[in-house]
Amino acid sequence: MEKIWLKSYQDGVPAVIDAEKYSSLKELFEEACKEFSDRPAFVNMKRTLTYKELEKKSRAFSAYLQSVLKLKKGERVGLMMPNLLQYPVVLFGTLRAGYVVVNINPLYTTRELQHQLKDSGSKVIVVLSNFANTVEKVLQTVDIKYVIVTEVADMLHFPKSCVINWGVKYVKKMIPKWDIKDYRKFTDVLKLGEKCEFKELDLQGDDIAFLQYTGGTTGIPKGAMLTHKNMVANVEQAFSWIKPGIKLGKEVIITALPLYHIFSLMANCLTFLRAGALNVLVTNPREIQEFIKILRHYPFTAITGVNTLFNALLNRPEFSQLSFKDLKVTLGGGMSVQHSVALRWKKITGVPLLEAYGLTETSPAVCINPFSLNDYNGSIGLPIPSTEISIRDEEDLELGVNQPGELWVRGPQVMKGYWNKEDETKEVLQDGWLRTGDIAVIDEKGFVRIVDRKKDMILVSGFNVYPNEVEDVIAMMNGVAEVAVIGVPFLGGEKVKAFIVKKDPNLKVEDILQHCRQELTAYKVPKEIEFRTELPKSNVGKILRRILREQNVEVGVK
Repeated sequence: MEKIWLKSYQDGVPAVIDAEKYSSLKELFEEACKEFSDRPAFVNMKRTLTYKELEKKSRAFSAYLQSVLKLKKGERVGLMMPNLLQYPVVLFGTLRAGYVVVNINPLYTTRELQHQLKDSGSKVIVVLSNFANTVEKVLQTVDIKYVIVTEVADMLHFPKSCVINWGVKYVKKMIPKWDIKDYRKFTDVLKLGEKCEFKELDLQGDDIAFLQYTGGTTGIPKGAMLTHKNMVANVEQAFSWIKPGIKLGKEVIITALPLYHIFSLMANCLTFLRAGALNVLVTNPREIQEFIKILRHYPFTAITGVNTLFNALLNRPEFSQLSFKDLKVTLGGGMSVQHSVALRWKKITGVPLLEAYGLTETSPAVCINPFSLNDYNGSIGLPIPSTEISIRDEEDLELGVNQPGELWVRGPQVMKGYWNKEDETKEVLQDGWLRTGDIAVIDEKGFVRIVDRKKDMILVSGFNVYPNEVEDVIAMMNGVAEVAVIGVPFLGGEKVKAFIVKKDPNLKVEDILQHCRQELTAYKVPKEIEFRTELPKSNVGKILRRILREQNVEVGVK
């Protein structure tokens, strides 16, 4: 079958983009700050940063890294914080100085954090004080030389910043005790950075911009090397998709998904920055009432999210009372959009919930439904400009229309490879093509539908959970003989279920949960545990998760 390209499926969208329009994200960022100088760029806790202020503060952070810490080009800098104004300041400050951003989930356990810092060889970490306790525990075993700590309200004006920071620490008691010697305060870093010289440097497209960690198709956490060219290309691809339906410098996008997640990073932070939009940063969208208050306060024109987030909003009666007169686009990704959720969203907001598809390894966008689509169609859309897709069988031969096979992707957004993992890179990259591991079909019009996800990966609220990691943690326990982990349906997504064969007959469910909570981020902890006398195996002794999934469906587990 001829490889599918986006051609004339969506009016106003070109078939190809200029992947080298900007030499780097630095150039893209600085042009946006110049063009939209006095426009609001990011807002959080009712404090707004204009593009001019963002440029100035990120420049100060860059200068500090260059002149005070004297980091060399290409050094890795860890960012461990939720959606706060500090994030874009540190993000763009790091990129402008020629360093590599290593995004870190602030909810990581010490074990998870230690692996990511060790593997990336990060020399600096910027962390919210609420999570400094976790950083302290790993410092003796990683290469971190400098720790920069920020308080939640550091970017707010005085005296509000002091009041909130004091309340978080002493009234709400949300900050576990920590003691890191020679740490640097974020506020001091910016003040000192303003007095330092920012040294302009020439960044090339092939320079690495992000080490974005993912389990890939194997479940082993590794850093996808996303270059400046990869990211610029994906910004241009996504921007070409939204451009026919937006007004530059006039859009307001709700950013509820964490910016350390590749979906939000690209779709909200970078693409809408290119459009001169205002990003409304939501620090904790799980506080639904506060989230809805934010939605009521800002005349938002765009919102992105995962299916569970949209479902949570729809289940609150006060959400339907909001005004949606300005809303132009709703984009769902990170996990499958549920048909019932899409229908309810359209009924209440009057705007279709458009589904998109991507991978960390593709920066991430691959397919998006047309901006002009009126209703949910069950597909992940069409390949974005300059993107080739192909459906292959088990012998890597190309299949025809409506024939399910593995989805392969080729385009300027495909990663350089996995950091320090040549063998794993060779497994997924072939002549520029990325093997996604996802089973898909393409219809006569070029729309793509995912038939099945990667064989064993579990999607919990849009985040990838890999059974190997959870199994390894549970297997640490002396009372466990065998363990297998699968995903089971839960609230439109999935939850983690563990099947365990006991070694110690006294082993209890609570023992396992307590152990997992110490070693795993909350969304990876099993929500169901079933004890068995044996697990299904192949003739060579491999535990068959596929059989467990089939058995789970047969017994009607919900």
